[in-house]
Amino acid sequence: MPSKTVHVPHLGGIEAGYEMPYPYDPEKPTCILVNSFTTTTDLYRDQYQNKDLNDTMNLLAIEPLGHGKTRTKSEHFTFWDTAIMSIQVLDALGIKKAFALGTSQGGFIVVRMALLAPDKIEGIIPLGTSMDYESEHSRQIGCWNAYENCVPLIERWSSTQPTPDWVVDDEFCDLISMLGFGRDCPESTKSFWKKTQKEIYRGDEGRKRIRMAAINLLERDGLHSRLQDVTCPVLWLHGSNDIPFDVRLPKEEIKMFVNAADAELHIVEGGAHYLSATHPKEVDQALIDFVTKFRGNKL
Repeated sequence: MPSKTVHVPHLGGIEAGYEMPYPYDPEKPTCILVNSFTTTTDLYRDQYQNKDLNDTMNLLAIEPLGHGKTRTKSEHFTFWDTAIMSIQVLDALGIKKAFALGTSQGGFIVVRMALLAPDKIEGIIPLGTSMDYESEHSRQIGCWNAYENCVPLIERWSSTQPTPDWVVDDEFCDLISMLGFGRDCPESTKSFWKKTQKEIYRGDEGRKRIRMAAINLLERDGLHSRLQDVTCPVLWLHGSNDIPFDVRLPKEEIKMFVNAADAELHIVEGGAHYLSATHPKEVDQALIDFVTKFRGNKL
């Protein structure tokens, strides 16, 4: 969990949770890290500990709306709102430009950031993600069925009455660990995230936040027609063992970044959905190479 929050004005005011493991160095490029569904900035613990990575760039992990320490009075929000919020976090911290890496839903968000603020986003690194809505086509090529997974959760988490004693259940926590870290997810990893999720998603407010996060996941808009408007470099990293999004999806969608300064897809053998956690060495080196290559790229 991050130790810091910063106030930004979107949605009438948001306290955005963020983590910067080392003091900001304006001489280095910055890379935003956006976490996956119901995780926190702790998803990037391995990256915080990589000296070469931190010597090369500032790392700034930002928690989406509905996640971690991020709070707003508005019960309703979308991935576009988190993208706007994240851009405003840069402004609030005095950072003019940044690369942006996002895992799963974080990938949805960083592409939206590139569309909304092409003058600020120097390049994007989507990990284990999709540019589609939860379409029939994605299911036909082997991706997960979000309707089967999310609709029962949303129904279970909906209530017209206050739920002060509510706590997210073990079954959900175990499902997220399996989908994210793989079927061989270590027990220590499961325990860490179960404890974290139960601390965040409890009581009436916690139930509302996780419900809206699930609605965002299920009912997001697709980006296919907008991808031609992404002009910054794109490096898509995807694990060969990703459960929610089959590798056939990124192989199709990377070709849609027709006007990007550069667009590459790297399949990481054996990698799971939360690729930066299961294969940090490969992700970190790819990130170093990408940021070093495109730092200061004139878009």
